[in-house]
Amino acid sequence: MEILIERGLLEEMLSFAREKHPNESLLMLRGKVTKESITLTDYLFPPYATTDSVSASYPIHMLPIDFSIVGTIHSHPSGGLRLSTADVNHMYGRFSMLMAYPYRLGDVAAFNKQGERIVVRVTG
Repeated sequence: MEILIERGLLEEMLSFAREKHPNESLLMLRGKVTKESITLTDYLFPPYATTDSVSASYPIHMLPIDFSIVGTIHSHPSGGLRLSTADVNHMYGRFSMLMAYPYRLGDVAAFNKQGERIVVRVTG
């Protein structure tokens, strides 16, 4: 399994993380799933999300019923590209992506629900 994302879409999300820094950023990811890959198509802002310098959260009961949401992406202002225990325990969707400070194209990683790394392929 791999995650496919267009360069422009990823750059938008990295820009959002830079704007929110030193707080975490948090986005829901939409995409299309096949047996081989998940192609990300869009993102949305979770309603009533709260963030600070060490965490990001949202009330799950306020999320829209939207079966195109396949995962989340959030930033780690500390620069770490590892999931915390809270990240693994509160994962929404099929996977979670991280963007680490200083938020460049190479500062991104994705993980499945078991905390194992998934390949992220930037296209375009």
